[in-house]
Amino acid sequence: MHPLWFTALLNKVLGGPVNSLLQALPPAFHPANPQEPISNSVAMEVLVVLIILVFFILVRSRLSVESPGRMQHAAEALREMITNQSAEIIGPHSEKFTPFLVSLFVFILIGNLIGLIPTFGSPTADKTVTLGCAVVAFLYYNVHGVKTQGPLRYLKHFTGPVWWLSWLLFPIEIISHLARVMSLTIRLYANIFAGDTVTEVFFSLIPIGVPVIFLGLHVFVSGLQAYIFVLLTTIYLSGAVAQEH
Repeated sequence: MHPLWFTALLNKVLGGPVNSLLQALPPAFHPANPQEPISNSVAMEVLVVLIILVFFILVRSRLSVESPGRMQHAAEALREMITNQSAEIIGPHSEKFTPFLVSLFVFILIGNLIGLIPTFGSPTADKTVTLGCAVVAFLYYNVHGVKTQGPLRYLKHFTGPVWWLSWLLFPIEIISHLARVMSLTIRLYANIFAGDTVTEVFFSLIPIGVPVIFLGLHVFVSGLQAYIFVLLTTIYLSGAVAQEH
């Protein structure tokens, strides 16, 4: 794939140090092209993180109780939405998960939408990126499950309520939890990749009028998929930190 201009810029500035770092790792991590070790998806991830940092720095620098601006209203509305949803699903003391869930939602949403900007691409249209998001969510809810219940009690909830069926239920539960990673990965990747592809095809065939419909649909799907990803992560968190099993 032809490198995007931002990818070329990052490779020009950071390509040397990144390549040296990757060469120090096992061969499986060596870049296919040492001259351009940073891929488009990684470059777009970096750009998304920079956009998020700038947004929250601006919000933080302009916080006001008397006259909050539009960015502050947007940030507060997003936080309230995630907090209320977590409280309904997880229950009391769910506020501690809000920073992670908000960050996850914003990263996925901007990653989905940035591909609509000419000369940019959606990092979430790359399955390695969506796999990374899924693995982070998987590790996060399992770590909090262990912290909340303790290692032994957390493992016990994989055995089910009937002790004499635990030998059968335990491997099934483990497989089902691992399948969550695949489910989160494929759902997000497939929807964004398909949306980007359809939009590009219609822009190349009919550049005026009709593609606007697909742009609107892509915006809707981008928001919906970010919400579903965070909703499922919240549900998994609820099951992990619940005290009754």
